[in-house]
Amino acid sequence: MAVAILPPGSVVPPGAPGIEPRWTSSDKSAVGTAVSAASCVWFTVSHGILNEIYAPRLDMACVRDFGFIVTAEDYFSEEKRDAEHRVEAIEDGVPAFRLVNTAGDGRYRITKTIFSDPEREVVLQDIRFQALKGNLSDYRLHALVAPHLVNGGANNTGWYTDFKGRPMLFAEGSGRSLAVASSVPWLARSVGYVGFSDGWQTLSRGEGLRQDYCCAADGNVALSGTLDIQAGMGRALIVIGFGTQPEEAALRSLLSLEQDVEPALKHYRNGWREWQAGLLALDEPHDPTQLNRYRVSTSVLATHRDDASGAIIASLSIPWGFNKSDDDLGGYHLVWTRDLVETAGGLLAAGAAADARSVLDYLTVIQEADGHWVQNAWLDGRPYWYGIQMDETAFPILLYDMLLRSGEIGTSEAHRYLPMIEAAAGYIVKNGPATQEDRWEEDAGYSPFTLAVEIAGLLAAADAVEAAGRLDAAHYLREVADGWNERIEEWTYATDTELSRSLGIEGYYVRIASATNGAMSLRRDFIPIRNRDDLGEVLEADLLISPDALALVRFGLRAADDPRILGTIAAIDAQLRRELPAGPYWYRYNDDGYGERIGGAPFAGSGVGRLWPLLTGERAHYELAAGRADEARRMLAALEASASEGGLLPEQIWDSEDVPERELFLGRPSGSAMPLVWAHAEHIKLLRSLRDGVIFDMPPQTFARYVAAKPASAPFAWRLTGRRDQMPASRRLRIELPAPALVRWSADGWASATDSPCRDTGFGMHVFDLPTQALNPGRIDFTIFWTDVNRWEGEDYRIEVV
Repeated sequence: MAVAILPPGSVVPPGAPGIEPRWTSSDKSAVGTAVSAASCVWFTVSHGILNEIYAPRLDMACVRDFGFIVTAEDYFSEEKRDAEHRVEAIEDGVPAFRLVNTAGDGRYRITKTIFSDPEREVVLQDIRFQALKGNLSDYRLHALVAPHLVNGGANNTGWYTDFKGRPMLFAEGSGRSLAVASSVPWLARSVGYVGFSDGWQTLSRGEGLRQDYCCAADGNVALSGTLDIQAGMGRALIVIGFGTQPEEAALRSLLSLEQDVEPALKHYRNGWREWQAGLLALDEPHDPTQLNRYRVSTSVLATHRDDASGAIIASLSIPWGFNKSDDDLGGYHLVWTRDLVETAGGLLAAGAAADARSVLDYLTVIQEADGHWVQNAWLDGRPYWYGIQMDETAFPILLYDMLLRSGEIGTSEAHRYLPMIEAAAGYIVKNGPATQEDRWEEDAGYSPFTLAVEIAGLLAAADAVEAAGRLDAAHYLREVADGWNERIEEWTYATDTELSRSLGIEGYYVRIASATNGAMSLRRDFIPIRNRDDLGEVLEADLLISPDALALVRFGLRAADDPRILGTIAAIDAQLRRELPAGPYWYRYNDDGYGERIGGAPFAGSGVGRLWPLLTGERAHYELAAGRADEARRMLAALEASASEGGLLPEQIWDSEDVPERELFLGRPSGSAMPLVWAHAEHIKLLRSLRDGVIFDMPPQTFARYVAAKPASAPFAWRLTGRRDQMPASRRLRIELPAPALVRWSADGWASATDSPCRDTGFGMHVFDLPTQALNPGRIDFTIFWTDVNRWEGEDYRIEVV
């Protein structure tokens, strides 16, 4: 296909390379794909039109938007800006959608049925155009397509030509191509540079489409075509196909175009019906004419899943995408291990156990050599951000344990996952319990949420290695977990603060506290507050509150009625809770900066944190654990009320006065990600938990060990990264070192000394236990000789036994 050869009379469109590319609204009203390995294409809908389309992978956005412009004599109207939009799924649990766009001035209506071809990488739009005023012949309908191949709007090339005698629109960039075809003739076609010579510009100026603009190379381009809607009596089928080569995209488009719409839609429906039929019936009672929100959530989870790998991305959106350039390559169409495991838990709660297991298989393959998982990654495992979040290393162990307990993994095949579990547990033991980043990817230190997941992960790993016959290794992992569990309050529980005194409580768990060698350091900690205009802003750790602490109950480490938890609930609600007409919602933490700026301007590195519906779901789980099922159901209703018209759950909702010009309304989705897949997984887990009367994903090991019973005291652990200078006389002292070593120690001020080799735990740590429980109060002096490098540490250490 000779892209570079322009036909006679053609001219180069002015304005190269176009304005700086931007993505589009993350406020999705629908997302969909076919349940078919042959159809590697995913579509999103917003403001009544197709926008981001992904192909051939979930992490490859290829289109910014694909909408229509309506013109008549002295008339110009763009459906996404000038029409009122309604979207509805054509069937419960089937993400094919009917979009109805009615012009605000009442002159026309465009009705579309949108779905993807189950047999190939093509998205179909079955369109009906109605003239509500005047006649059909009074109007012209123009398609406008903005290619962004791949994950970028710059350096794209667009053109129009014929393929096998069929007029089409084309674009290519970054090794991918797209083609647009129509069931009705094109009256005109054009290609231009966005903001200067694209179809929107020429149509809005009353010039029509410039057919002499045949090709726009290497820029931010747009494709346009005028449809002969009279030829189809107001009906047209428009398809957009993708491929490696333009010819491949064209062929796929025409194959989809040549088949009748109804058989393709029937095939699409049947695939989803079959998948939904295999799920548990967690459907809530609802008006048949209204949304089945459970089936919306299940279809959202499945739509964000890559069949080839089992991976699930965080969202088919780019938060505040309309304000984001090509610099934001990943958006939320990346894999976060935490979101992925939370989503797999939602699938398992719904009964899609095989899909949940494929997530575990995927995680096993992309685990890093040292046992951890990167902060987030492309589908193929290439890191995007490299931060270390310790909960993301523990979560896959918990997923394994859930699948084992559900029967999806048989005991005879559990050995397949043992290397992954041992490597992850080793990384946690060696590098925990403090984390480089908390679950919000911002601060380092001791986080109650991260601690809960790490400890639960270690206990689950202990069960796995014990089942493999490694009893000593299992015992060691449980001792590490017990030791960390004992210190949660020391690290993260603040008492006698101004806030606790004002609330009349003893204390509360904080959001995060710095990892220091000394104990009881909360009052000396200052935590950086990210995403604020004042980049140097800090807050004392004992005044920084977050609902994250409820993970101590969710993961079974503390009872729901523990006085420390009750005090924390009081602090969370005093600082972070907002009652809206639909119910209660919470902020991530006080002084959060991740959200729209004051007045509603989009987040661009700084802003003001908004309310997170996800946290309402998490709080509902706490209320269920506390025995208040009715309150949990009220919060379920609040979670669902935050959704869009189409039932999609947002990352955040707006918490201030309405700003209509920015489409921000109190209690409605803000400009951050929508849908947030993690929120939909929480919704499904909450439905399952309410049905069962217990928290679905609470690990049984932690609850049995720390709430229902109390384990023996763990060894008193000392590390180079966690030095302690006092210990009780009744405890055994454990020196934990990251390499083979010999410990020279003395209990009499170095009058005599003993050399004791460390034993290898098998998890990257080498330990020596001093029998200090048999010693009278006094002191222990010791130093370290590294046997693998034949070197003394060169420093003496002392611990007072009191």
